[in-house]
Amino acid sequence: MNATKKVNPWSWIPTLYFAQGIPFIFINMVSMVLFTQLGMSETDAALYTGYLYLPWVIKPFWGPIVDIIRTKRWWTITMQICIAIGLGGIAFTLPMPGAEQIQQGVPVNAFAIALCFYVITAFCSATHDIASDGFYMIALDTNQQSMFVGIRSTFYRCASVFGQGGLVMIAGALQSSGMEVAPAWKWTVAICAIFFGVVSLYHIFALPVPAADKAVGGETKTVGGILKEFAGSFVTFFKKKHVFLAILFMLLYRLPEAQVVKLCQPFLLASRESGGLGMTATEVGFAYGTLAIIGLTIGGIIGGICAANGGLRKWILPMALATSLNCVAYIFLSNVQPDYATLVGKIQVCAAIVLEQFAYGFGFTAFMLFMMYFADGPFKTSHYAICTAFMALGMMLPGMAAGYIKQQILGDSYVNFFFWVLACNVATWLVAILVRRHIDPSYGAKNK
Repeated sequence: MNATKKVNPWSWIPTLYFAQGIPFIFINMVSMVLFTQLGMSETDAALYTGYLYLPWVIKPFWGPIVDIIRTKRWWTITMQICIAIGLGGIAFTLPMPGAEQIQQGVPVNAFAIALCFYVITAFCSATHDIASDGFYMIALDTNQQSMFVGIRSTFYRCASVFGQGGLVMIAGALQSSGMEVAPAWKWTVAICAIFFGVVSLYHIFALPVPAADKAVGGETKTVGGILKEFAGSFVTFFKKKHVFLAILFMLLYRLPEAQVVKLCQPFLLASRESGGLGMTATEVGFAYGTLAIIGLTIGGIIGGICAANGGLRKWILPMALATSLNCVAYIFLSNVQPDYATLVGKIQVCAAIVLEQFAYGFGFTAFMLFMMYFADGPFKTSHYAICTAFMALGMMLPGMAAGYIKQQILGDSYVNFFFWVLACNVATWLVAILVRRHIDPSYGAKNK
């Protein structure tokens, strides 16, 4: 096995965070496209995928187990293998009812087995997030953590692009070749499972073996010792200074994004008569899977460079302001409704998506650094898991309501919806201002 000092972080951080993002993006975002293509309403699809978000919300309840039993490396690799199996199970159990049957209400038994694999994969993915994030903080020193924070977020977002772009494009290409929607998605998810399995196999050999990667309190524990460590991880988290302000930040910083991600692709796919752009699944996948990566990569790298030089406190407000650019991009698209069939339309759509991805890559850097800053301590793995659980809750609840807000409150108008989301950025800016004064000015900055 590899010693940490002999392993270049570039050989495992990109693939680790790409692998971390694939199951999350598929379950919570790509499934939104899958379900709507099967005939579900946006309201129902947002609600069902919202329920599948639950494991990421409640993961702190078993997160301490990753800290106190076995190593982070063991948990990371084991969960990757389980996720590959779970995605394969979804691929072979997706239902195949007709569109009319789905619109009238899918029988419980049609989705029951597939949903079981969805739930299992979601729980394994949430556990993998806990382990891999803890592994990142243990395998790297604080200087390396700041240097690579932009890289890890960039490759996590690349997984999002691969999911929302590549997987959707594959499904669209299969449908264009004459395959029905359900079997097209079966093969698409199967390809995803195989790909994830290959990445998992790579990590068995590529991940380093940090000397500090040990169970908290030692390997040998009694039941009482495990329970004591388990309770201690929660108690110490809520004893941290300004904990409730930090929780408010984690819940509200991504409020606009939580709503946008649920309806941005349905908006691109929706007919022009209903306010969308009328793009095909293949076109949407191509738009997200090509130029979007450029915006994402540039945003993530610039965010990491800025944070490593000026520190989190200096850059948290500019990064919070940058997050509103994704709303501006979709406000433009929903008002202009460019025709993607024309060259000008393609340029406008792709430019807007590049801008949106850049905003995410740049703005999300501050959020990740703040969670690592707040989680620092003996229980950093479980504390970081608690932080990400609050983040997931902040994504889950607004996301579940996004379809209802758009259809029932805002007159089923994409224009009104994206203006509403832009207004929600006020919450992002306010919480960033509030936490900024409590951040150590030197955190994340290079030592002079």
